[in-house]
Amino acid sequence: MKRLFFVSAILFSSLLLFSQQPPQQTREPDGKRETAKNYPLSGTRHGVNYFPTVQYTSVCYKAGDTLTFDKFHTADVINEWVRRWADKYPDLVDLYEVGKSYEGRVILQMTLTNKKTGKDTGKPAAFFEGGRHSGEVTASESVMWLAQYLLSNYGKDSTVTRLLDTKAIYLRPVNNPDGHNLYLNTAQSNRSTVRPFDNDGDGLLDEDAPEDIDGNGLILTMRWKDEKKGSWIPDTLDHTGRIMKRVEEGKGIWSSSSEGYDNDGDGRINEDGIGGLDLHRNYPENWRPETEATGRGYTQGGAGDYPLSETETRSVVLFLLSHPNVYVVNSMDTSVPMHLRPPSTSASEERMYPEDLAWYKIFDEIGKKITGYAKAGDVYNDYGSGSPLFGHGPDFGYWYYGAIWYGDEIWNGAKNKDYNGDGNFDQAEILRWDDEENDSLGFFEWKAARHPVYGDIEIGGFNPKFFQQNPPARHLEPWVRKEALFNLEMVKHLPELVWENIEVKKLKSYKSDSTDYQMKVSFRNAGKLPTALKQAHLVKIVREDRVTLEFDTTGTSGGKISFKVIEEEKPTPARESRGAYNNGERAVQQRTFSKNVPFTNGGSVTTAVFKIRLYNRAELSGKASLFSTRGGVLKDKEFLIK
Repeated sequence: MKRLFFVSAILFSSLLLFSQQPPQQTREPDGKRETAKNYPLSGTRHGVNYFPTVQYTSVCYKAGDTLTFDKFHTADVINEWVRRWADKYPDLVDLYEVGKSYEGRVILQMTLTNKKTGKDTGKPAAFFEGGRHSGEVTASESVMWLAQYLLSNYGKDSTVTRLLDTKAIYLRPVNNPDGHNLYLNTAQSNRSTVRPFDNDGDGLLDEDAPEDIDGNGLILTMRWKDEKKGSWIPDTLDHTGRIMKRVEEGKGIWSSSSEGYDNDGDGRINEDGIGGLDLHRNYPENWRPETEATGRGYTQGGAGDYPLSETETRSVVLFLLSHPNVYVVNSMDTSVPMHLRPPSTSASEERMYPEDLAWYKIFDEIGKKITGYAKAGDVYNDYGSGSPLFGHGPDFGYWYYGAIWYGDEIWNGAKNKDYNGDGNFDQAEILRWDDEENDSLGFFEWKAARHPVYGDIEIGGFNPKFFQQNPPARHLEPWVRKEALFNLEMVKHLPELVWENIEVKKLKSYKSDSTDYQMKVSFRNAGKLPTALKQAHLVKIVREDRVTLEFDTTGTSGGKISFKVIEEEKPTPARESRGAYNNGERAVQQRTFSKNVPFTNGGSVTTAVFKIRLYNRAELSGKASLFSTRGGVLKDKEFLIK
């Protein structure tokens, strides 16, 4: 009871101080506080359940006549644009709801393909997703850039036209609209879903979210003089005195924290903000709980109560499992930058089939060439330096789903130029780039403020939203474009099945007026990827490729069999070896016959060989079709046996 009273008192004081902050008119990209309007959250939490609405000059809040990428776009604006595209391009776009978020917002997805050339499920496909992590909004912009590029160039660019004629592309710009909207409409940031969560293990939910003390719409850094425990001093690399350098506790002149108060009185600031679950630790493959009973096992923060506990992740997995034609995936985040792929718990060579890993390494190099990222590789070694991540999307994508699956990180935190050539990017170099290339908009000068506990403080530092976590809006377009072009290149590598020839050869005639023929049905994979990875076949997410013959039985009468496909692997009865037909056998004429064939590598030809016996008929016509889970469908190649 005493603890609850204490927490309530702290919260009341914080709210009082928070509500008294004056609105400020500031420079781009500061937030412009709308004091008459609050942004409410769903759910029950021990902390603040609403925040002042902020509008940023870097963000578009209303859809205009054109979609440009010199601003970020709210989920509402993005949804308006995908609806416009569905109306404008009815032959190319299907728009549909794939789920609802924790707060009940619709999650929209598009299918892009030429409907006149076949259903999307009959074509090799790709899936690209953005907006999983709340603040990593650059990923959503890359999905939108790709959508606009494909739609505006269909019928004009031969490559784009060919892609949408023969492939299907599933696009989900914002998988987490709750977090996306919170990020772009308030000063708050959070990892993923806004579902209340106990980040600090004190039994309270979301009780210590940050406060925008200076009212500029961003949660910046605050510092205060502290001769006893200070661990920050001016960085000598910066002659302007704007940035700090960490030193041993007690040897500095400042202590520092993100902007806010200690709302729960535990001696920490902002340690339990809004939400805390991580949608990118909620996948079923190699999932681990947040706590385990022995104290000796692995755990994973942000994992959720159980695999796919969150509707946003669950909707991705259920869609993909019901669409096994999807071969390549990129579920994008920010900000390393890096082309990031499986494995997340071991070295690549320890667990992946060599032939599958070879394809991943090809895409690693393609990606670096297109985007200019310095890094590409697996999560475990190349990103985590031997530290595992559990419940991770790329691991689900390969081991569970058998696909090429990336979780790319876009933007580099403004580490754009290594001025001294030492191979590292320090804060002084980041600040210099901001001054020279970004009109000094990424850093806020230190300004005096008052804090209820620390007294006189200063607030300033780098813009956490549109400089550190995402590019400044003026630098956004090159990053989203290059990442989209990498995704497009993966689409270009998808299998593409085309018919070759159907050859018919007479093998043998029998005295009983029956004749055996050999028919070879050949097709080619004109794409680059094989029709399935080896892992896809292992986990049976794909069926074996198969050629199906459909015979024209017109003229067959009396229930008598007029032809038969002879299966070579089965022993042939003696009467059939003589070509005879038993008049006493009353069988239903089989109109279709299928044969499995090996998965076909890119550029290779596969041939299915059939032996067909005709009884008392001069010829037999029909159609051949090819069915490949990830290579697509070829229908109705006509043949004639005579």
